[in-house]
Amino acid sequence: MSKIEIIPAIDLIDGRCVRLSQGDYDRKKVYDASPLDMAKRYADCGVKRLHVVDLDGAKASKPMNLKVLEDVSKVAGLEIEWGGGIKSDEALKDIFNAGASYAVVGSVASRQPDLFQSWLEQYGGNRMVLGADVSNGKIAVNGWLETDEIGIEDLTERFLPYGLERCIVTEISRDGMLQGPATELYIALQNRFPDINFTVSGGVSSTDDIIKLDEAGLKSVIVGKAIYENRISLKFIKEWLRNE
Repeated sequence: MSKIEIIPAIDLIDGRCVRLSQGDYDRKKVYDASPLDMAKRYADCGVKRLHVVDLDGAKASKPMNLKVLEDVSKVAGLEIEWGGGIKSDEALKDIFNAGASYAVVGSVASRQPDLFQSWLEQYGGNRMVLGADVSNGKIAVNGWLETDEIGIEDLTERFLPYGLERCIVTEISRDGMLQGPATELYIALQNRFPDINFTVSGGVSSTDDIIKLDEAGLKSVIVGKAIYENRISLKFIKEWLRNE
């Protein structure tokens, strides 16, 4: 059985690496490392997939950091999954043209499900990723500034017949807090929809968290703040990926 895939995250504001706490733009921490430098470090560790969130784009409802995407997508061996501001056909084409391998779509999937369905049918579930940000069991949209009444199970059911393969579920109450992931949520989702790759996102704080998620049979995990805060080392990621 393959080990859980570790997917490092880069969140962007004004082209710089930041981390928010619980999705709050007023509680951001800016880090010195440039996105390109971080991408190169991850590639050197053997990372194959990088999760990048355009926080400016999420607020503006259109991609705002495409130059960064162009730069990081040129790093050898690295595929970029890009989220934030993908609200139109034009925006989707822009991020693919700038070098993204995968598009992470949240607000459109929740509020314009027919449009996301059409993208799934056009580009395939191997490129289109459902991004479900959850707050108190409800889907949060538009940079987590609003919540809808639909739940993650309903959203998954909606797109399952159209080729959905992967869903990144972020528990906002845990995100950036380094207090551990909402493991039971992911286990329940994975058991209900065994053919979907549910990616754990939010709260991962230590190597122990990753080991426990792996033992629980989960398939992939996004790690962000814990790397910047030196709670999970690049050495650990390199050894983990080497032993997959």
